[in-house]
Amino acid sequence: MNLFDSLENNNKQIPLAEIMRPKTLDEYLGQSKVISENSPFIRLLKAKRLFSFILWGPPGCGKTTLARLIASYHNASFVELSAVNSGVKDIKETADFARQKLREGTKTIVFIDEIHRFSKTQQDALLPHVENGLFFFMGSTTENPSFHTVPALISRAQVVMLSAIDSESIKKIILRGLEYLNKNYDKKELEPQALELIADLSQGDARFCLNALENSFFASDKIIEKSTVEELLQTASTRYSIDSHYDYASAYQKSLRGSDPNAAIYYLAKMLISGEDPRFIARRLIVVASEDVGNADFRALLIAQAALGAVEHLGMPEARITLAQATEFVARAKKSNRAIMAIDNAIADIKAGLDYLPPKHLRDAHYKDAKKYGFGEGYVYTHNNPDYIQQFMPDEIKDKKYFNF
Repeated sequence: MNLFDSLENNNKQIPLAEIMRPKTLDEYLGQSKVISENSPFIRLLKAKRLFSFILWGPPGCGKTTLARLIASYHNASFVELSAVNSGVKDIKETADFARQKLREGTKTIVFIDEIHRFSKTQQDALLPHVENGLFFFMGSTTENPSFHTVPALISRAQVVMLSAIDSESIKKIILRGLEYLNKNYDKKELEPQALELIADLSQGDARFCLNALENSFFASDKIIEKSTVEELLQTASTRYSIDSHYDYASAYQKSLRGSDPNAAIYYLAKMLISGEDPRFIARRLIVVASEDVGNADFRALLIAQAALGAVEHLGMPEARITLAQATEFVARAKKSNRAIMAIDNAIADIKAGLDYLPPKHLRDAHYKDAKKYGFGEGYVYTHNNPDYIQQFMPDEIKDKKYFNF
């Protein structure tokens, strides 16, 4: 360490979120399913079996902390890389380091934060080292690994899904942070309403809640009031990634299908406030109007189509009203999936080999040689004889039914 490094360290203001990072699994809060005594994850840990894995979860849920705790539990070397500023060269250097550590009898864990930011080439560079056991790979990501990680890497690493930290655990984390601040600075009280507000706005993000507490602490006199927190934080940020695009669209459609207008309007609001294209939402409405409402209430399709037209003409923010109106109608409408079931069954039959020509009396008879082949012969014009029953299905499947009335 040179003089400049020493000065830099002395002048550093380490964030409270970093200071309060758990040092043991007992201090680790909010992922009880993953770290419970009976979870496979902990059983492997206690068996001293290292394995490669990818931690997938929202920001501030403890991905990096968990990886560090596992490394310390195994007494392994821990190399932390960030996909933002690391590349293939860093992986090669890390492999050389891990090779030397193995000669000394120590295993190496390589943790890559935001692994979804690595290119395919960079991810591929990890494969031979993970495959031959040179080091164990641990990654973290806020994005669905199935979409953002190469299949070869997923096949070599267990995906562990973490959730946003629950409200009670967030409050415990806030109170721990307050205890630390009160020990090291002038003691201050935290209003219960302020505690609730920080917990609510953090949305399960431990880093966010500790940063909010720290700023509120130093912006307050003797009491950290709700008004101070409100002024500092103003509004909660909303999270919406490429995975959220699909997840919320799916929840929206399923809520419409399940006739729950309250859930549908909530997911509509989430998509709109997150900047989702309102035309995409309107197209989802049209799909549900046909797929799930169908002819049980034909007005649903008309209203959904009108909503798309209105969205294109109005734009936001006025389009939110049209989408809300159409959302309520489609959600409350009677449901029938007969149309989609009929067309999908018919398509499946044709693909399975039930691919037949129409009966001769239905074929085109408007050209010169049609009569020579018997095309159109015996066809009865329905308007002239509405009571006459004639066959329309191909001969081979004449009794097949796709709609059951």
